[in-house]
Amino acid sequence: MATVIIGAGIIGTSTAYYLSQSDTSPSSIHLVESSPQLFASASGYAAGFLARDWYSPPSASLGRLSFDLHKKLAKAHGGYEKWGYSRSTATSFAETIGGGEDEDWLGEGTSRAKAAKRIAENDDTRPVWLAPRHGKPDIIDKGEGTAQLDPYELCQFLWAECKSRGVKLHQPAKATSVARDPTGALSSIHIKFLNTSKEYDIPCTRLILAAGAWTPQVFKTLFPTSKLRIPVSSLAGHSLLLRSPHWPPPNTNLIPPSTNTTNGQPTGSENTLPSQPPCHALFTSDSIASYAPELFTRLPSGHIYIAGLNDSYPLPNLPTERVIDAEAIETLKGTAE
Repeated sequence: MATVIIGAGIIGTSTAYYLSQSDTSPSSIHLVESSPQLFASASGYAAGFLARDWYSPPSASLGRLSFDLHKKLAKAHGGYEKWGYSRSTATSFAETIGGGEDEDWLGEGTSRAKAAKRIAENDDTRPVWLAPRHGKPDIIDKGEGTAQLDPYELCQFLWAECKSRGVKLHQPAKATSVARDPTGALSSIHIKFLNTSKEYDIPCTRLILAAGAWTPQVFKTLFPTSKLRIPVSSLAGHSLLLRSPHWPPPNTNLIPPSTNTTNGQPTGSENTLPSQPPCHALFTSDSIASYAPELFTRLPSGHIYIAGLNDSYPLPNLPTERVIDAEAIETLKGTAE
């Protein structure tokens, strides 16, 4: 029973990773990716901030499951060293936070902190790289329900694991049609490679669409007569990676190892992940530029990631064809300074 997953970003690759741990033979799992570069969109360039309970009721249980799986995966595979998984405090300078769990903060361009509940005011847990003139932040989470990672490095780990188990990658290729057996059930997916004239069918009985913002296009291509509309839209954003002389990369030799083992197997102890130093997530507002900046520190690299400037740019045909808005980059630089 072969499975074809269209899209080899974080969703497609993690689906393949966990599916390969089931009774499904890894060699029967196929990833189809149109981009010539893996993780060239949000999968590799997102903030990597994780929260356990910043969700509205329909997705609350999924948010908790996702957060707990991230923690479990990091404990089992050295996530701190391999993809920078770390606890993260969450602080806010936004004018209004808390009580807005049902608000569309991303679509409205407001602060993500509106999705969380404030737990303390004027706490002294200040990021050392934050200028004193900004006053004291409000604490949203002290690191019990928030964490940070580098999404690109996590994706690389997941794909390396999939590849070592025998999962197949077809890249750069697009799925162009489906075939059905006499009963009407799915029997194969036809794919075409974008850099050669090669094309062929992949026999399969299961199909998963995980193409991110391109999912509606993929669905329409494969099922042109369907009246179903996939409720997925695109919202592009810009980001920068910064360094601060006030927050150098920590000495990793002073941080406990992220995995304890017994006979080569993780023990699963609650103390297997480094507890210090934590990362920081800062949510604020920029009244001059009219957007809600977000800053995240990453370990062990010592990077500071800044984003929050989002807009509805036209969706490119491929992630690698994205256009960078120079004005948006200058706005982020101005905020950082």
